[in-house]
Amino acid sequence: MPQHGALMNRRLFFNTAPGASQKASHARRLSINARGDRHAITILVYDQGMPVSVNLERVHSRKLAAVRRQVEAGAVGSAWRPALDKVWEFLRSQPGLRTHGHNIFLYHHPEQPGAPIPCDFGVEVTRTFETAGEVYTTETQEGEAAIAVHRGPYNRMNETHEAIRKWMSANRRESAGHSWEIYGDPTPDPADTETTVVYLLK
Repeated sequence: MPQHGALMNRRLFFNTAPGASQKASHARRLSINARGDRHAITILVYDQGMPVSVNLERVHSRKLAAVRRQVEAGAVGSAWRPALDKVWEFLRSQPGLRTHGHNIFLYHHPEQPGAPIPCDFGVEVTRTFETAGEVYTTETQEGEAAIAVHRGPYNRMNETHEAIRKWMSANRRESAGHSWEIYGDPTPDPADTETTVVYLLK
């Protein structure tokens, strides 16, 4: 997950749930990161629905074991599983290559609107390795990014992507052509599932 120590005080909140109340209560607390730096975290609690908080952060690169697919817009849902199964099959034969890494889907935005999207369906790993069949090593880029945490079922993740795009438009920021989703651990209730969405910025 993105490091909170890099959090900057530039954020907007978009409540994307239909009919959701816009009344919010605010709470602030101070926490300390691994370097001992103090930073403020704002917590918003809405009466109904779930707001999307978009943060501007500096992100580090993440090494991935991945399989690439060219995916038509809207077809990620049917493309990811066969590709990711190949990655996990490879990782089971490589002890120590993956420790606590999450599934990460890396998207390379095509320059031509409507063109297929090159997608790397991967898992975070500890080091680079030699390509094995379709499984190869790649990485997310480091740099400044717009980040939001999607809480809820995957079929509503487009709302979080849209919130980030609105944030970029409102702040006159442009995508650097890459975005990725970091999938949290599964939960019994899909409403509690968290996925971090990252858009690298120019």
